[in-house]
Amino acid sequence: MDFKGHYRLGNGERCHPLTVLDDHSRYSLGLQACRNEQTETVQQQLTATFRRYGLPERMLMDNGSPWGNDLAHQYTPLTVWLLRLGIGVNHSRPYHPQTQGKDERFHRSLKVEVLAQRTYGDFGCMQIRFDQWRYCYNHVRPHEALGMAVPASRYQLSHRSFPEQLRPLEYGAIDHVRKVQSDGKISFRNHEFCVGKAFRGSPVALRPTVEDGVYEIYFATHRISAIDLR
Repeated sequence: MDFKGHYRLGNGERCHPLTVLDDHSRYSLGLQACRNEQTETVQQQLTATFRRYGLPERMLMDNGSPWGNDLAHQYTPLTVWLLRLGIGVNHSRPYHPQTQGKDERFHRSLKVEVLAQRTYGDFGCMQIRFDQWRYCYNHVRPHEALGMAVPASRYQLSHRSFPEQLRPLEYGAIDHVRKVQSDGKISFRNHEFCVGKAFRGSPVALRPTVEDGVYEIYFATHRISAIDLR
């Protein structure tokens, strides 16, 4: 998943193309003309994509907003939502776009064949052109990397359906459950540990490891950190 920069429309507004690509087949699951790159916008578009195609096992993103990953903000509200859905989250190496080479190649084609061809009057016109081009990309044009097959011939729907209502988080009997406070911290054994503000208000589980005094921190089914009491 990535944004293809921004593009000025004929009415003066800025369009931010959001792209979602299947790693195996190169099938384009989403190409949306967005008004911004904010969490709410991306979550709305992903919800529509997940309802149509199902949930992926994992998603790869760069280090930009709103899914950015840095030392101060290892998780964001958007990536926490993905984890809550049972979707693993990976980030590319900083300043290393080759990690998302397939999406970068998709962006180059999009720029040459759509964005550089003409100026589109408004978001409606832009989305119509995106939809037309995405259909051709998925179902008509052959891809050399796929042995000249089209992405639609290789893509398979996920069997994991999008849950309209999330179940409460449940943890195991040996887990030490703590609620993340507003400052992103939890308290355990008279010590405070930073989990991240993106998790505030949510329960996390501290799970003992084979090393005495070392605990792994889980959110839902995902390991998000570890602490050492020694």
